[in-house]
Amino acid sequence: MEEKIDFEKLREEMVEYQMKRRGIKNEKVLSAFLKVPREKFVPADLQNCAYDDCPLPIGYGQTISQPYMVAIMTELAEPEKGDKVLEIGTGSGYQTAILCQLGCDVYSIERIPELAEKARKTLQQLGYKPTIIVGDGTIGYQEFSPYKIIIVTAGAPEIPQSLVDQLEEGGKIIIPVGDLYSQELIRGIKRKGKLVKEYHGGCQFVPLKGKEGWK
Repeated sequence: MEEKIDFEKLREEMVEYQMKRRGIKNEKVLSAFLKVPREKFVPADLQNCAYDDCPLPIGYGQTISQPYMVAIMTELAEPEKGDKVLEIGTGSGYQTAILCQLGCDVYSIERIPELAEKARKTLQQLGYKPTIIVGDGTIGYQEFSPYKIIIVTAGAPEIPQSLVDQLEEGGKIIIPVGDLYSQELIRGIKRKGKLVKEYHGGCQFVPLKGKEGWK
């Protein structure tokens, strides 16, 4: 008989060892990670690896990001309940779920229809209600702009101007920028229509593809 995995214990260990001990301090963010079942967002055959300290493949050449990377991006965004958030790259839907758990009003764009549908179903089953859009995330989603927060979960050659335009004054964009193999995590805060940039270390994401990303 196969031993049952204690996902709750693994979740607590992930938060303690991968997040708190690496400097994630926002209590609301940590609490959200304790509540969202990451195992629901990975393929069934990888559920035993759901809380490992690494990204995991989710099909179609895409990944679910390393838990710490999702945590640092969320903490940098400083989300508050009711914030309107645009997420570029729904992927598995895990980052989407964290933002929903924090009480944000989430709009998430995914270019791969099959991933968008799978994420939508998983999120619905867990009681989250983001708006999932199939499309080119590099041009954002004008209809619901401006956004308080934009989180980009793929590596861009530069920050797409469309996303800067759709960010409200004082809003934040969190985005990995670099080449196809490695990027720097940037937080941009919109001041008088321009981005004031901060740099938060190296990272490695799948490429951001689209009109204002990688072709």
